[in-house]
Amino acid sequence: MNVPHVRIAPWGEGDLGLLRSVNTPQMKRHVGGPETDEQVIDRHQRYLDIAATGRGRMFSIIALPEFEAVGTIGYWERLWQEETVYEVGWNVLPLFQGRGIAAAAAAAAVDAARGEQKWRYLHAFPGVDNLASNAICRKVGFSFIAECDFEYPPGSFMRSNNWSLDLTGVEAGAGSDRGTGIA
Repeated sequence: MNVPHVRIAPWGEGDLGLLRSVNTPQMKRHVGGPETDEQVIDRHQRYLDIAATGRGRMFSIIALPEFEAVGTIGYWERLWQEETVYEVGWNVLPLFQGRGIAAAAAAAAVDAARGEQKWRYLHAFPGVDNLASNAICRKVGFSFIAECDFEYPPGSFMRSNNWSLDLTGVEAGAGSDRGTGIA
Protein backbone atom coordinates (compact mmCIF):
# COMPACT_ATOMS: atom_id res chain seq x y z
CA MET A 1 0.00 0.00 0.00
CA ASN A 2 1.31 3.45 -0.88
CA VAL A 3 1.10 5.55 2.29
CA PRO A 4 0.86 9.30 1.65
CA HIS A 5 3.54 11.43 3.22
CA VAL A 6 2.15 14.58 4.77
CA ARG A 7 3.03 17.04 7.44
CA ILE A 8 0.76 19.40 9.30
CA ALA A 9 2.20 22.90 9.64
CA PRO A 10 0.98 25.52 12.13
CA TRP A 11 -1.48 27.94 10.54
CA GLY A 12 0.23 31.06 9.23
CA GLU A 13 -0.45 34.44 7.64
CA GLY A 14 0.10 32.95 4.18
CA ASP A 15 -2.70 30.37 4.59
CA LEU A 16 -5.59 32.72 3.77
CA GLY A 17 -5.48 31.61 0.12
CA LEU A 18 -5.74 27.96 1.20
CA LEU A 19 -8.75 28.80 3.36
CA ARG A 20 -10.39 30.52 0.40
CA SER A 21 -9.65 27.43 -1.73
CA VAL A 22 -11.62 25.14 0.59
CA ASN A 23 -14.54 27.60 0.78
CA THR A 24 -16.45 26.24 -2.21
CA PRO A 25 -19.95 24.78 -2.55
CA GLN A 26 -18.43 21.34 -3.22
CA MET A 27 -16.11 21.48 -0.20
CA LYS A 28 -18.72 22.94 2.17
CA ARG A 29 -21.78 20.92 1.11
CA HIS A 30 -21.80 18.93 4.37
CA VAL A 31 -21.43 21.98 6.63
CA GLY A 32 -23.94 24.56 5.48
CA GLY A 33 -22.27 25.90 2.34
CA PRO A 34 -19.53 28.43 1.69
CA GLU A 35 -18.94 31.52 3.80
CA THR A 36 -18.69 35.12 2.61
CA ASP A 37 -15.18 36.47 2.05
CA GLU A 38 -15.56 38.56 5.22
CA GLN A 39 -16.38 35.38 7.19
CA VAL A 40 -13.36 33.61 5.66
CA ILE A 41 -11.09 36.50 6.69
CA ASP A 42 -12.54 36.37 10.23
CA ARG A 43 -12.02 32.58 10.31
CA HIS A 44 -8.41 33.03 9.15
CA GLN A 45 -7.78 35.43 12.04
CA ARG A 46 -9.34 32.97 14.53
CA TYR A 47 -7.08 30.23 13.10
CA LEU A 48 -4.05 32.51 13.57
CA ASP A 49 -5.06 33.31 17.15
CA ILE A 50 -6.17 29.90 18.44
CA ALA A 51 -2.76 28.51 19.45
CA ALA A 52 -2.09 31.55 21.66
CA THR A 53 -5.35 30.94 23.54
CA GLY A 54 -4.33 27.41 24.55
CA ARG A 55 -7.75 26.19 23.35
CA GLY A 56 -6.67 24.36 20.20
CA ARG A 57 -4.50 24.48 17.11
CA MET A 58 -5.00 24.87 13.38
CA PHE A 59 -2.74 23.51 10.66
CA SER A 60 -2.32 23.43 6.92
CA ILE A 61 -1.89 19.96 5.45
CA ILE A 62 1.31 19.77 3.42
CA ALA A 63 1.82 16.99 0.84
CA LEU A 64 5.41 15.73 0.59
CA PRO A 65 7.79 15.76 -1.13
CA GLU A 66 6.20 18.64 -3.09
CA PHE A 67 5.58 20.74 0.04
CA GLU A 68 2.21 21.71 -1.42
CA ALA A 69 -0.61 22.91 0.85
CA VAL A 70 -3.54 20.58 0.09
CA GLY A 71 -5.94 21.12 2.98
CA THR A 72 -6.69 22.25 6.52
CA ILE A 73 -7.01 20.43 9.82
CA GLY A 74 -7.33 21.48 13.42
CA TYR A 75 -8.75 20.83 16.82
CA TRP A 76 -10.38 23.13 19.34
CA GLU A 77 -12.12 22.98 22.69
CA ARG A 78 -15.84 22.30 22.78
CA LEU A 79 -18.24 21.69 25.63
CA TRP A 80 -19.95 18.41 24.73
CA GLN A 81 -22.49 16.76 26.99
CA GLU A 82 -21.24 18.76 29.98
CA GLU A 83 -17.58 17.82 29.40
CA THR A 84 -14.79 19.81 27.75
CA VAL A 85 -13.34 17.87 24.84
CA TYR A 86 -11.42 18.63 21.68
CA GLU A 87 -13.30 18.62 18.40
CA VAL A 88 -11.39 17.93 15.18
CA GLY A 89 -12.22 18.93 11.63
CA TRP A 90 -10.49 18.79 8.25
CA ASN A 91 -10.75 19.71 4.57
CA VAL A 92 -8.70 18.28 1.70
CA LEU A 93 -8.84 19.90 -1.73
CA PRO A 94 -10.72 17.77 -4.30
CA LEU A 95 -7.64 17.11 -6.46
CA PHE A 96 -6.00 15.40 -3.46
CA GLN A 97 -8.98 13.48 -2.06
CA GLY A 98 -9.07 9.70 -2.09
CA ARG A 99 -5.33 9.33 -1.52
CA GLY A 100 -5.29 8.82 2.26
CA ILE A 101 -4.06 12.37 2.90
CA ALA A 102 -6.89 13.30 5.28
CA ALA A 103 -6.40 10.13 7.34
CA ALA A 104 -2.64 10.72 7.54
CA ALA A 105 -3.20 14.34 8.58
CA ALA A 106 -5.87 13.29 11.10
CA ALA A 107 -3.41 10.84 12.68
CA ALA A 108 -0.87 13.67 13.00
CA ALA A 109 -3.52 15.96 14.54
CA VAL A 110 -4.46 13.21 17.02
CA ASP A 111 -0.81 12.98 18.04
CA ALA A 112 -0.62 16.79 18.42
CA ALA A 113 -3.79 16.89 20.56
CA ARG A 114 -2.49 13.98 22.62
CA GLY A 115 0.75 15.91 23.18
CA GLU A 116 -1.20 18.77 24.74
CA GLN A 117 -2.14 16.45 27.62
CA LYS A 118 -5.13 18.66 28.32
CA TRP A 119 -8.39 16.86 27.47
CA ARG A 120 -9.04 13.14 27.47
CA TYR A 121 -11.30 12.92 24.42
CA LEU A 122 -11.13 14.09 20.84
CA HIS A 123 -14.46 14.07 18.95
CA ALA A 124 -15.35 14.35 15.28
CA PHE A 125 -18.88 15.11 14.08
CA PRO A 126 -19.12 14.42 10.34
CA GLY A 127 -22.57 14.50 8.80
CA VAL A 128 -24.19 11.07 8.57
CA ASP A 129 -24.11 11.40 4.77
CA ASN A 130 -20.40 12.38 4.66
CA LEU A 131 -19.12 8.88 3.89
CA ALA A 132 -15.51 9.95 3.32
CA SER A 133 -15.12 11.73 6.67
CA ASN A 134 -16.83 8.90 8.53
CA ALA A 135 -14.41 6.45 6.89
CA ILE A 136 -11.47 8.61 7.99
CA CYS A 137 -12.71 8.50 11.60
CA ARG A 138 -12.87 4.71 11.41
CA LYS A 139 -9.42 4.43 9.80
CA VAL A 140 -7.73 6.67 12.37
CA GLY A 141 -9.15 4.73 15.30
CA PHE A 142 -12.10 6.77 16.51
CA SER A 143 -14.96 4.85 18.11
CA PHE A 144 -18.48 5.45 16.84
CA ILE A 145 -20.70 6.66 19.69
CA ALA A 146 -24.07 7.51 18.11
CA GLU A 147 -25.92 9.71 15.67
CA CYS A 148 -26.67 13.12 17.11
CA ASP A 149 -28.06 16.54 16.25
CA PHE A 150 -25.08 18.85 15.94
CA GLU A 151 -25.14 22.64 15.64
CA TYR A 152 -23.03 23.82 12.71
CA PRO A 153 -22.85 26.43 11.52
CA PRO A 154 -24.17 28.30 14.57
CA GLY A 155 -27.95 28.45 14.47
CA SER A 156 -28.28 25.48 12.11
CA PHE A 157 -28.56 21.83 13.14
CA MET A 158 -27.37 18.87 11.10
CA ARG A 159 -27.58 15.13 11.64
CA SER A 160 -24.07 13.93 12.49
CA ASN A 161 -22.21 10.90 13.68
CA ASN A 162 -20.40 11.36 16.99
CA TRP A 163 -16.96 9.73 16.87
CA SER A 164 -14.65 9.75 19.90
CA LEU A 165 -11.00 8.92 20.46
CA ASP A 166 -9.41 8.53 23.91
CA LEU A 167 -6.24 10.65 23.87
CA THR A 168 -4.78 8.76 26.82
CA GLY A 169 -4.28 5.69 24.58
CA VAL A 170 -1.42 4.76 22.27
CA GLU A 171 -0.37 7.35 19.70
CA ALA A 172 -2.36 7.25 16.47
CA GLY A 173 0.82 6.88 14.41
CA ALA A 174 2.55 4.36 16.68
CA GLY A 175 3.50 1.08 15.09
CA SER A 176 2.62 2.22 11.58
CA ASP A 177 4.30 3.98 8.69
CA ARG A 178 1.82 6.78 8.17
CA GLY A 179 4.50 9.24 7.15
CA THR A 180 2.95 11.99 9.27
CA GLY A 181 4.19 14.59 11.62
CA ILE A 182 4.17 18.24 12.50
CA ALA A 183 6.42 20.47 10.45
